[in-house]
Amino acid sequence: MPVERVDTLVIGGGQAGLTMSHRLTQRGIAHLVLERHRIAERWRSERWDGLTFQFPNWSVRLPEFAFPHGDPDGFSAVPAIVKFIEDYAAFVAPPIRCGVAVTRLRRSDDADGFIADIADGGIAARNVVVATGPYQRPLRPDLLRDHPGLFQVHASDYKNPAQLPDGAVLVIGAGASGAQIAEELRRAGRRVFLSVGRHSRLPRRYRGRDLFRWLADIGIDQTPVELRGPTRLLPVISGADGGHTIDFRRFAADGITLLGRITAARDGVIAIAPDLAESIANGDAAYATFLGVVDDFVSAHSLDYPDDPTARAQLPDPPCLTEPLHRLDLSAEGIGAVIWATGYGLDLGWIEIPVLDANGDPRHRRGISEIPGLYFLGLQWLSKMKSSFLSGVGDDAADLADHIAGRLYA
Repeated sequence: MPVERVDTLVIGGGQAGLTMSHRLTQRGIAHLVLERHRIAERWRSERWDGLTFQFPNWSVRLPEFAFPHGDPDGFSAVPAIVKFIEDYAAFVAPPIRCGVAVTRLRRSDDADGFIADIADGGIAARNVVVATGPYQRPLRPDLLRDHPGLFQVHASDYKNPAQLPDGAVLVIGAGASGAQIAEELRRAGRRVFLSVGRHSRLPRRYRGRDLFRWLADIGIDQTPVELRGPTRLLPVISGADGGHTIDFRRFAADGITLLGRITAARDGVIAIAPDLAESIANGDAAYATFLGVVDDFVSAHSLDYPDDPTARAQLPDPPCLTEPLHRLDLSAEGIGAVIWATGYGLDLGWIEIPVLDANGDPRHRRGISEIPGLYFLGLQWLSKMKSSFLSGVGDDAADLADHIAGRLYA
């Protein structure tokens, strides 16, 4: 099959791939970007209609390209983010080919290079940057397979309440997506059950400022991966309705029934772990710890941001927390739909190079793999907390571009 040759190949045409192209162009490095669908495809096709971005407008930016907005502390809908990425692509003017999927990445016959197989041939490159993002493969536990009449959809394919059949809805997973979807369904008049697992809950605003202002000023968003701690969980926050703190006790007060983790299902009856109180308590602890960090920062720097006692106010524990359900009969509760807000995993099985660990995650140090010339970009905690943020990918891309330049110009 015909083989084309380039110095550097970037796989993925989302914000990470476009940013990588920008940094390579700045260093005069010839390259090619391949995107299997359209630019910003996941933003277009794997988001629900009512999603509001969780990052305030002032924090949305890519290298040398700010997000246009009229309200710095507001939150934008998905179409505005898609347009922003499209406009950034026009600004960068990358050498990109859309609709070209890489089916296999392998070492070339010579020891210093790679071959990316595509439908009509292959592309040889001395350097390859895998910039396919962290949200590649929807994760959905193998439960409820014996309930064929039940409407089930992953959050990546959920669009709006009208998509669902009549009846109550079970949302499994209470992270950023699950929490927003549960709220949307409740406001649409649906009876909602929400399965809450381990999570990190932070305030949307505190002392009159948005969470991300504090993360940036204190330097938490620059926390290096080496100091990450035992979890990669991102905080449960909301940009919907002008931005507000997620409070699961408030959810319950508003009519949402909280459940623990779903552990098993048979004949339409779901078994629920007795861990709801522990999960809520752990989320509360993370919340309280963050308030304390901000308080200490304000005090140490003599800042004029008045205390906010309301942030520490806590509603009484609802009955679904003090007397949690241990089983749920879907038919008896009139549940006609299940939304799996259970997150995403990587899908890198097409990389036929020994660079993945037993879990399928790439082995790398700050995006630089142990295979010379093979890089990763756009993953959560690639080098620091903000690596997968729109505002953080540019720094990682610059570091990788410098490393590639060192290889090419050595």
